[in-house]
Amino acid sequence: MTPQPPGPSTLRFGANYVPSSGWFYSWLDFSADAARRDFADLAEIGLDHVRVFPIWPWIQPNRTLIRQRGVDDLLTLIDVAAEFDLDVSVDLLQGHLSSFDFLPSWVLTWHQRSLFTDAAVRDGIAEYVDRLTRAVATRANVFAVTLGNEVNNLWPSNATTLEASSQWAAELIEVARTAAPRLLSLYSLYDGTWYDPGHPFAAADNVDLGDLTTVHSWVFNGVSAIDGPLGPATVSHEDYLVELAAATASDPARPVWLQEVGAPRPDIGEDDAPAFVRDMLDAVTRNPALWGVTWWCSHDLDRSLADFPDREYDLGLFTVDHQIKPATRELAAIVRERRSSRPALSSRPALVCDVDLRTEPERRGEVAPGSPFHSEWVRLRQAGPLAIVGADRAADSEYLTARGIDTVLTTA
Repeated sequence: MTPQPPGPSTLRFGANYVPSSGWFYSWLDFSADAARRDFADLAEIGLDHVRVFPIWPWIQPNRTLIRQRGVDDLLTLIDVAAEFDLDVSVDLLQGHLSSFDFLPSWVLTWHQRSLFTDAAVRDGIAEYVDRLTRAVATRANVFAVTLGNEVNNLWPSNATTLEASSQWAAELIEVARTAAPRLLSLYSLYDGTWYDPGHPFAAADNVDLGDLTTVHSWVFNGVSAIDGPLGPATVSHEDYLVELAAATASDPARPVWLQEVGAPRPDIGEDDAPAFVRDMLDAVTRNPALWGVTWWCSHDLDRSLADFPDREYDLGLFTVDHQIKPATRELAAIVRERRSSRPALSSRPALVCDVDLRTEPERRGEVAPGSPFHSEWVRLRQAGPLAIVGADRAADSEYLTARGIDTVLTTA
């Protein structure tokens, strides 16, 4: 039985967990007490879940070795989250985090084989996915596993094609589902799948694979350059990406999880961050397709750690010494408002998109930020919630009703 996400009246709010002490290197000397202090911060502002990131090569340093100590540390972290009534989603293949790639030595150096196309590597990953998923499913507060964090960032260093990427993900999602049928099994990709014509990961895979769709929205992808930190293109980008996903899905009722969103500097200045949080969430939480919002990230990155892109250091809801930020206070206020009474949306217009993202990946640039279609959507969106509908479904009354669309608009 496929697990069902919460109904449309419920919104989830959480954080991607970045340890305040030692970043993800803290897995090398894991401290439950340090995690306990961090989770207390998140519970204090009303969040209900965390997304956590075990580091793949430290748990599976050899293709045929999975370290039980690493698995046990992950289970302890999950148990600590339960102490604060936090549900947990576990990302499996890390993979890519904050500009760094973490890959085991058995796919590097003279082995040099692609994660996506080498059969032996795929078998090793399948064993890891099976073992870790079965382990975390023993904890009642775990609700999902995601195959990995933006696995498409592991290309081009790992060769692949559209077809190979789809097959790889479909096989591993099935491994996770078989291992733990009660959990949501998910697939996570950054927005190159939506906007880059040559990207070898399909937009259709975002909405076909896994039990709900995940999107990651970052305004440093060019959106903030259009109209600044608080302009309509910037504060509506999350809603736009959720809408692209909803319009591309075969199932009109498929939920979309905004699994990563943040206020990155310098695109969003510190003084503008609270208003950005308010305006952005006012827009996206009105979208009936939205399942929940998970902020990147829980805690800042200590500037004593070297070689990260500068924007990575200040993305936390809390500083490394647990000080709350003004933007976090705004998020907490919205959580209180929206969890109990999600904005009602009985109907809305939709803008027709003549790019079929399922079958025409080479046309993805036509919906990218700054494209004529995106610009028209942003212009019309300023009047209120605005859906996107594919040209092939613009006359399908049953589909339009299912998505709450009452009027269909075409571009000039």
